[in-house]
Amino acid sequence: MKAFYCQKCHERLFFENSVCLSCNSALGFLPDLLDLSVISPAGNESWSVMLPKDEARKYRKCHNDHFQRACTWMVPLADPNPFCRSCRLNCTIPDLRAANHRTLWRKMELAKRRLIYTLLRLGLPVVPKIEDAERGLAFDFLADIHPQVPVGERILTGHSDGVITINLGEADDAARERVRLELRESYRTLLGHFRHESGHYFWDLLVRNHPEIDSVRATFGDERVDYASALQRYYAMGPKAGWDATFVTPYASSHPWEDWAETWAHYLHIVDTLETGAAGGLQVQTADTHRAISDPAEKSFATIRQDWHAVRFIINSLNRSMGMPDPYPFVLSDGAAAKLEFVHQWIATAANSEVAKNNGTAVA
Repeated sequence: MKAFYCQKCHERLFFENSVCLSCNSALGFLPDLLDLSVISPAGNESWSVMLPKDEARKYRKCHNDHFQRACTWMVPLADPNPFCRSCRLNCTIPDLRAANHRTLWRKMELAKRRLIYTLLRLGLPVVPKIEDAERGLAFDFLADIHPQVPVGERILTGHSDGVITINLGEADDAARERVRLELRESYRTLLGHFRHESGHYFWDLLVRNHPEIDSVRATFGDERVDYASALQRYYAMGPKAGWDATFVTPYASSHPWEDWAETWAHYLHIVDTLETGAAGGLQVQTADTHRAISDPAEKSFATIRQDWHAVRFIINSLNRSMGMPDPYPFVLSDGAAAKLEFVHQWIATAANSEVAKNNGTAVA
């Protein structure tokens, strides 16, 4: 995540802020510019921004801010859609009349906006399914009928045909931790779900019919292996022996689709965290070096891996200093790093193709 500053008082801002806590200025995130700006009323429900060189732009608030106070993203005034680029991806939201659903839904939206920010930052296509029924993206946020139903009867978080379904219970910290323990996972976060399921979506969008799919199979395995049987084997017998030599997580060893999705999610974890560190001026020191963390945008994967090795140690150490679990309890082997590099290159190629398409140029 890049660094954000209040244009009035120059205080640092979090991505989620709707108000500057220093000068009380109203804030809005501008997804077309990927920036956070002080906003001020400009009449007829329009808002002006204070970003340098963009002060002539006018916006309105997302429909979900007007009626639910659940969104901080703005909509360009010329855009006829009442929802922002993130909220227009929603297909189903939970019944907000039910106890605690509104609070949990807002947490879901926060995590989704972080995902969408990173996808846009990487130059990946983010098109609502309502605009492209075949290739577009949509989200269903669904709640279990009863919070204590057995695991096998819960709403399943997953992806199918461009629709990502997230169980609303994943936004409940206590419920999510209970499931993590039931499944013997070392790591389970709401944002991690969004990133993982987006990996399945982008497999369908960018890989499934790609002429170079054999190179993906050579790296991740043949996805035509029966998926249901592979998962049944994984949950009955656990991860493959020596999984950590070639997979980012135990679950990645269950099937090539899960290997891709887990690797994709970890790549998004890494680049977003490194961007945050670089934007904050983070420097790392080892026994014989002292250097600044660089923005991962347009960097080689070798540099990204080197930076992540240092930052992973720092963030885990900081958490241990506070008596908290490691935020990244994984060690990347050379085999897992090779898969991350593959995803890095695949995304760069896809982003370049998207730029070329938007510019009206032919892509080989």
